[in-house]
Amino acid sequence: MTEANSRMFLSWAWFLTLLLSFVGQHVTFALQDVTGDLFGSENYGTVAAFGDFNSDKQTDIFIIRKHSELSIFLADLKAPYFKPKVHLTKDAFPSDFRITSVVPGDYDGDSQMDVLVTGYVKDIIQTRVFVFWGHNQTLDQSEKVGLNSTFSDQPLVMDFNGDMVPDIFGSVGSSPEVCYLKSRQQKCEKALNLDVKMRAPHSNAFIDLNKDFTADLFLTTADGFETWINKDGNFSQNVSGKAPVNVQEVGQSAFVDFDGDGSQDHLLPVCMDKSCDRSAIYLAKSGGTEWVPVLTDFRRKDSVWGFVPFVDSHPITLHLGDYNLDGFPDALVILHNTSASNTQQQAFLLENVPCNNASCREVGRMFRVHWEQSDLSAIPMAVVATFFDIYEDGILDMIVLSKVEGKEEFVIHALKNNFEADAYFVKVIVLSGLCSNDCPEKVKPFGVNQPGPYVMYTSVDSNGYLKNASAGQLSQSAHLALQLPYTVLGLGRSANFLDHLFVGIPRPPGGKDVRKQEWTAIIPNSQLIVIPYPQNDPRSWSAKLYLTPSNIVLLTAIALIGVCVFILVIIGILHWQEKKADDREKRQEAHRFHFDAM
Repeated sequence: MTEANSRMFLSWAWFLTLLLSFVGQHVTFALQDVTGDLFGSENYGTVAAFGDFNSDKQTDIFIIRKHSELSIFLADLKAPYFKPKVHLTKDAFPSDFRITSVVPGDYDGDSQMDVLVTGYVKDIIQTRVFVFWGHNQTLDQSEKVGLNSTFSDQPLVMDFNGDMVPDIFGSVGSSPEVCYLKSRQQKCEKALNLDVKMRAPHSNAFIDLNKDFTADLFLTTADGFETWINKDGNFSQNVSGKAPVNVQEVGQSAFVDFDGDGSQDHLLPVCMDKSCDRSAIYLAKSGGTEWVPVLTDFRRKDSVWGFVPFVDSHPITLHLGDYNLDGFPDALVILHNTSASNTQQQAFLLENVPCNNASCREVGRMFRVHWEQSDLSAIPMAVVATFFDIYEDGILDMIVLSKVEGKEEFVIHALKNNFEADAYFVKVIVLSGLCSNDCPEKVKPFGVNQPGPYVMYTSVDSNGYLKNASAGQLSQSAHLALQLPYTVLGLGRSANFLDHLFVGIPRPPGGKDVRKQEWTAIIPNSQLIVIPYPQNDPRSWSAKLYLTPSNIVLLTAIALIGVCVFILVIIGILHWQEKKADDREKRQEAHRFHFDAM
């Protein structure tokens, strides 16, 4: 190969590699409507919960229909990818019963998913609770338990006694109660020494608030908020706080690691007037006694938007998730146009960005509204919007419910997140740890939603700085909290291993030791299934790691194959030219020999 040919070959190879690298760095925020692929013609009803009902490591969807029926859409490998397979008809409930919420979980401790349904009988405000027992991926409509206690609001599903079996906590009259159903034996008793009335709709949460990897209890009361810290397995009142001053409408409290410091932050959406013409989102500092605004600007060109006041049993709610995997959680909200004479209402994405004004400087982060998200604005009269990992690839997609005039049921829209910046993530689901490989009736333990576990990681970003983030699993369950049964933690564009991943679970009364385990060198873009078995021996806990190949792997393969093909083509051309030159020399040599012979 001549020197000129070599230089030409290297130049083309460098150009091809650079081009493919540029394609890999491109960032796309577009959404794609995949409703037909997911549901076909079954895209109606109220999405109420998520959970892996049949233990196939694919998240299923629980949908309420006709206010009195429940369908479980199981994930499938063929389109439509979610099909209604398990049903609870209205015959399974009392006459005139209206379903308000659904909470999957293992309420009897047999490692099979049961389904808790809350609702009320017509004209009776009190909330009734029924639990349908799961058996071999089915629900028996005739075999269910109805709690003797009726609650003043939808209960919070939590692990009150730290046995990794979900319990039911709520207000009965003016005092809180907790109900246990382990081994299907119903037992309700007074809980906490609480003298104040809880707010309805409440946004109580079961989440670690002091970074000790043990879930605490957060309560929303009629006067404000109370934090009950778990000390040695028992809850003790720690801090009381009130909403920001001059607030007229208080939304649902939400908990997330907003600024990426490893601790949970309390976010509160509020309205400054009854009609929500002026809205804001605050973050609590100093234990909830100081409020910092992280979003107050709801102006869109010449119009002003705001939260939708509490109507149709849908309080003001932030549904949180890391949309762009940068390590800072974003939010989906429903806003209405306060400037328009007609009712204009739609879903918006709030991106978590660095603070650019003095009011949020103490936090360092703020929300910015994505006004020009055309795929969301194409859905009129949206009432609920939440994140959901449709394709189990670690990238959070969206599900939006909307009202259609003349129809009783909501319309379900599924939007795929075509995020192509190839950021990294780790997806963690913590199970109950009631069994490991030898479970009752040989069931797989992968499908049971578990409230209370806490996850935190530490790593080093691409600039060499230490970064960490944390998340609680299923901290809230009432009023369409729609939390996923796993946590997705964004890692940004750093492909480094996670230095440390910590997982903690609630502890029982009298338990002095924190039940926490640490794993090191976790591969990015992986799903980690943690089985805390035995619960009191964290060193024996196991973790199953499933890798999700990132886009960079595909791009690298394409680049490698392209360069190899390009090299082969160049070699073939050069070989052909060399062969032609050899043939020409042979002919000339033969011609010379012929004349010399004469």
